[in-house]
Amino acid sequence: MGEDIREYICDTFGVQYKLNNVYRLLHELNLSWITSRLKHPKQSVQAQEDFKKFPS
Repeated sequence: MGEDIREYICDTFGVQYKLNNVYRLLHELNLSWITSRLKHPKQSVQAQEDFKKFPS
């Protein structure tokens, strides 16, 4: 992700940043990279469907 942002900044603004400075800038702007979790290999799809049936 940081490398993509670094390339975007360079291509768009003609400014080169080191990767650690890109992350520092993101932090200063209160931006973060959120990724989804991988699925656990032992997860049960049936248990998830059953859980959805419980009243809230």
